[in-house]
Amino acid sequence: MCYAIPGKVTEISGKNVTVDYFGEKKKAINEIVNLKTGDYIYAQGGYVIQTVPAKEALEILETWKELFFELRETDLRISKLPVDESGVDRKFSLILDKAAEGRALTREELLVLLATENPAEQDFLFKTANFLRQKHLSNSCCVHGIIEFSNYCKNDCAYCGIRRSNSILQRYRMTDEEILSTVDEAVEKHGFKALVLQSGEDPEFGVDRVAELIREIKKRHAVLLFASIGEVGKSGLLKLYEAGARGLLMRFETSDPKLYSNLHCGDLLEDRLRDIRDAYQLGYLVLTGALIGLPGQTLESRLDDILLTKELNAEMYTFGPILPSGPKTEIVLKTLAVARIVDPQNAKIVVTTGFETLDPNARRRGLMAGANSVMLNATPLKYRRLYDIYPNRAHGTESIEQQISETLELLYSLGRAPTDLGV
Repeated sequence: MCYAIPGKVTEISGKNVTVDYFGEKKKAINEIVNLKTGDYIYAQGGYVIQTVPAKEALEILETWKELFFELRETDLRISKLPVDESGVDRKFSLILDKAAEGRALTREELLVLLATENPAEQDFLFKTANFLRQKHLSNSCCVHGIIEFSNYCKNDCAYCGIRRSNSILQRYRMTDEEILSTVDEAVEKHGFKALVLQSGEDPEFGVDRVAELIREIKKRHAVLLFASIGEVGKSGLLKLYEAGARGLLMRFETSDPKLYSNLHCGDLLEDRLRDIRDAYQLGYLVLTGALIGLPGQTLESRLDDILLTKELNAEMYTFGPILPSGPKTEIVLKTLAVARIVDPQNAKIVVTTGFETLDPNARRRGLMAGANSVMLNATPLKYRRLYDIYPNRAHGTESIEQQISETLELLYSLGRAPTDLGV
C-alpha cells in the first residue's frame, strides 16, 4: 500500500516547490538534484522524498482519483459544525464560535475549554476541533511507522518502563542487519514512506552508529526518517541530519521545570528544550509534546504544555497519558482538541499508542477531536513486547498487516486519506 499520493510539480523556487494534487496546491522542500516542473513526486512531512515515473504516477492517480474525492466528501459531511447547542453554556459557545472563525483565544478562554466537564460542551469542543482540522488540513492523515530497535537506556526517568533501574525487564538490542531488514520490509513490502527509529538512550547505539544506519537506509530507500534516541546535543543532531535524518521525535514531557527535574533524576528541562530548538534550527521536523496526568500536573501546566509545543515549532504534536494510572479519556481528548484550536493551520496531531492503551476507541475518538496522524508499530513481534515503556501496550501482539488493515478501515470510514500531502 502507499502512504503518499504522487503529486505534480508545478513551480520551483530554490528549494521550495509547489505540488498539485487533484487541483489542490501544496508546498514542499526539495533536496533532489535536477527536479523539474512537470515531474511527479512523493512528499512526506513537507519534503520531496522521491520522483515517480510519469506512467506509474498517472496509474496510481487514476486508481486514487475517485476514492480521493469520495473520502473528502465523507470527511466534509462528518466534520460539519453542530447546529444543536443544547446543554452548552452561552459563554462556552461564544469561545468556540470565536475559534471556528479563526480568531486567537485568550489564555483564560483556553482554560475554560480544558476545564469543562459538561458532556455536551466537551462534544461541542471536539466537533469544533475536528471542523478546524478539516478546514485547514483537509482529510489527509499522516501514517508513519516506528521501529523500536533497543530497550536499553542509561536514564532512570520515573515514569518510563525501560528506565535503567527496571531490573525485571528483559533487555534487547536489534543488530544492524535486523534493523535494516525491518526497514526493507516496512518500505518495500508495506509501502511506508516515513519511519521513526526509536530506542532508549543506549550507549551501544551512539550517534555515529545510528548515523551509519541512517546513511545506509537512505542509500536503499526514499523514506523520511525521524530519529528518537534521546538527547545527543547539537553536534550529534548535525551528524544525524547530514546522514539523512529529517525529523526528531523528542517529547519534553512537561513544561514545568521542577516537575521535569523530579521525574528525570535532577536533569534540567532547559537541556531537553535546547536539543529540540537546535534540531529545528538545523532543519529538522520536530515531533514533540508532553505527558498527560503526571502527579502534580495542573490545568495551567497542561495548557503551558500545549503552548510550549507550538512555541517549539512542532510539526507534529504528541500528547499521551501517563500509564498505567492514566487520566480519563476525556482529559486526553480535551488536550488534543485545544492543541488543534491553538495551532489550527499547521499542527499534525498524533493519536498516541499510549492513548490507545488507555482507551480501545482512542484512535477513532482522537481523530474526531482534531487529530490527524497515527503511528503503526513495525518492530518485529519478538522484540515489540519487550519495549515495555508502560504495561499492556496497544498493538503489542498485532502483525503490521493487521495494523494496516484496521487502520485503513477506520480512516476510510471517517473519510480520511492515509497520505501526507506536504505542508
